[in-house]
This record gives sequence, C-alpha cells and structure tokens, in this order.
Amino acid sequence: MIQTENLLLELIEKHGNSRDGLLPILQEVVAKENYLSEHRMVEIAKALNISSAEVYGTASFYTYLFTKPMGKNVIRVCKTISCKMAGKQEIIKAIEKTLKIKVGETTRDKNFTFIESNCLGWCHKGPVMIINEEVYPEITPERAVEILCEMDPKHLSKF
Repeated sequence: MIQTENLLLELIEKHGNSRDGLLPILQEVVAKENYLSEHRMVEIAKALNISSAEVYGTASFYTYLFTKPMGKNVIRVCKTISCKMAGKQEIIKAIEKTLKIKVGETTRDKNFTFIESNCLGWCHKGPVMIINEEVYPEITPERAVEILCEMDPKHLSKF
C-alpha cells in the first residue's frame, strides 16, 4: 500500500492537486498500474477534492484509460464507419479466431486484450489496428494474424 500511496503523492506533486491535474494523473496511473481500480479513483478524487463520479466519468470517457485490468498487449480496432467500409469486420473475425476471444475480452494468459475504439485518427489508411502504441494501417486479416503470431509464437499459429 505504501508504494501506491507514494505514487499518488508523486503524481500530485508533479501535476498539482487541482482539477487540471486529473487527466495526466489518470494517464500515469494507467501507465504504471495497467488500469484504474475503483479504490484508486476514490483516492484520486479525495486528493484533488473532486467527486468520485467526476473521476470515473473522465476515466470511462477516454478509451485509453482503463477501468478494469487489461492484458499485456492491448489490441484496438477502429469501429468507425470508414474502417467498417474498408473491411474491419474481417480483421475482427481473424483476431477473434486466432486469440479465441471476443471483442472486449482478455486472453486467459493475460497477454492480449481486444477492444474496439472510436476513431483512431487513421481514416485515410483504414482499416487500422493499434497494438499498444504501434499503428498498423491498411491492415488485412492475414497481416493481423501474422503480427499476433510474431508477438506470441509459442501460443499462436496462423489459421
């Protein structure tokens, strides 16, 4: 518990204890702890003297702020109409088949979490897949599977 208390104190010192520091504090907590637990959001609210609802509302609004544990590798596929028209459903099917999970789920070994996200800002190069911070524009189902297999060759194989 001391380690998590130290993290929050460090972040408050770095970003201040006003509402302006909320988003960078949330981002850094996710970067260090992988997600924002309910307990952590309450602590942040108290430290910034704002409501827990405001912290949760901010955390749940942004797709890069997780409010549940995620896998080591977070796979995002854009869910906008432009990526849909470019074939994102085939990408989703290929990923689901390869990982044996559905959108919104995490593999049993906690290596991959698969989610759909609002616009990823690559409409001109869709469909797009992002794994962690790596962008894969104009992705095909075959290339998506190949990338996943390269990331975890011991457990995954091409279909």
